[in-house]
Amino acid sequence: MMGLSGRKSVASDMHLKRRKNGAPDPSLTRWRLRHQIRPGDIGYLTYLHGITYAKEYGYDQRFEAYVADGLAEFARSFNRDRDRIWLAETSDHIVGSIAIVRHSKAAAQLRWFFVDPKYRGTGMGRRLLKRALHFCKQRRYRNVFLWTTSELIAAQRLYTGAGFKRTRKKTHRIWGRTITEERYDLDLRNG
Repeated sequence: MMGLSGRKSVASDMHLKRRKNGAPDPSLTRWRLRHQIRPGDIGYLTYLHGITYAKEYGYDQRFEAYVADGLAEFARSFNRDRDRIWLAETSDHIVGSIAIVRHSKAAAQLRWFFVDPKYRGTGMGRRLLKRALHFCKQRRYRNVFLWTTSELIAAQRLYTGAGFKRTRKKTHRIWGRTITEERYDLDLRNG
C-alpha cells in the first residue's frame, strides 16, 4: 500500500504537469480516441493496469490476472452492437481506456476505466465516461453498473457526478490486500 509520502509525490507530480494558471500542460491534452481493438491492445491494457495498481495501491499479480481474464473474455465474445472499448492514445501509446460490456439485454457493465497517472486532471476521464454512457443510451441499456474499490476516490467523484449511486459494498482479502469493493449503478431511464 502506498504510504502518505508516496501519495504526496504523486500529487506533486500532478502539480508539475499544470501551468501556473491551473490549466493542464498542453502537451498532455494531445491524445485521440479509438474504439477498434488491435493486436497487442489486450496485453498492453493488462500491463498498464497491473503496474499502475501495484505501484499506487499495492495490488499483487492476481489483480493483473483478474484484468487479463476479463479482457481476454471481452476479446473472445466481443459484439460490436452491444460492447465497446475506447482507447485514448498518444504517439501510438495507450494512455487511457474504458469499456462497456453487455451484461444482459437491459444492463451493461462499465469496465477497465483507466487514465495514465500523467494524464489525470486533463479531462480524459470525464470524456471517456461521457462516451461510454452515450453508447449505453444509444444501445437502449436501461442500467449500467460498475465495480470499483473504496480507495479510488477521484473515479468515484466522476461516477457520482454522472449520476451513479453506490448500491453495494463488500470487504474481503483480494489481490494481496484487504479491499472494500463497491458497486455503483446508474438508471439510464431517468435522464
